[in-house]
Amino acid sequence: MTKQLKADLMLLMITIFWGISYYLSDVSLSDMGSFTLNAHRFLIAFFIAALLTFPKLKNVSKNTLKYSLIIGAALTVVYIGANFGVMYTTLSNTSFLCGLAVVFTPIVSSIIHKKAPDKKLTMVIIMTTIGIALLTLKDNFSLNKGNLFGDAASVMCALAYAIDLNITEKAVSLEDVDPFQLGVFQLGVTGILNFTLAIIFEKPHLPTQPNIWASVLFLAILCTGVAFVVQAIAQQYTTASHVGVIFSLETVFAGIVAFAFAKEVLTFKAYFGAALMIASIFIMEIDFKELIKKRRRKIEQE
Repeated sequence: MTKQLKADLMLLMITIFWGISYYLSDVSLSDMGSFTLNAHRFLIAFFIAALLTFPKLKNVSKNTLKYSLIIGAALTVVYIGANFGVMYTTLSNTSFLCGLAVVFTPIVSSIIHKKAPDKKLTMVIIMTTIGIALLTLKDNFSLNKGNLFGDAASVMCALAYAIDLNITEKAVSLEDVDPFQLGVFQLGVTGILNFTLAIIFEKPHLPTQPNIWASVLFLAILCTGVAFVVQAIAQQYTTASHVGVIFSLETVFAGIVAFAFAKEVLTFKAYFGAALMIASIFIMEIDFKELIKKRRRKIEQE
């Protein structure tokens, strides 16, 4: 198993956590505002990570802190866009438009590196985008009548996350940037920024019920702490475009969780879209050229 495949599998695990996070966020938001929830998620994750791994956080470089600030700010914009998308437009619009990060990521990457995506990745991106559309759009493949501001916020979320992935890819490639430290410190930055927004726009408070505490802790530890630290480490061995495609499966796992816990039933069109997205991941990961070479060698030996 190659390092890239291992990294992609780690990212797939994160995507499963994030699929669960939609349901748990819905539970938590019945008790608190969105900025307050995000502040809890990131600050709890940061303090737990800092306490458990304090020796590894010593001697942090200036570059690591610099990129932690930049990525933390980008993540804050991601969550602002997602929050306002949910508040001011339909959930299907938000799901589709935020999912466009899978398209924006290779575009941003091609601008930075001045190199267009290869044919295989381009095909995978197209398949994934079609899959997201089938999974989230109406039967006539149009957006629901949402609020223009909410739709724009959702697009901002997708673009900000594409930028975040590309900045992270650049940061972890630098010798003086420690991916683990980067993953932890960006949690603190994002938490502080969200807490500031919560003070301005909401009345922040701790969870008031045991089930809310359980949801917030799951979101903080697995969906935030583990997720963003693992992402920073995994991006040493894979590309931002690969990450964007893998993270698009978040929509699929969210649908599975909604079916299991909220009894939401998807249409055949949506199931086909989910299958198309899963197929695109396999196509991205399989080295068809190498398989053909092995097949030819086997035939020649026979």
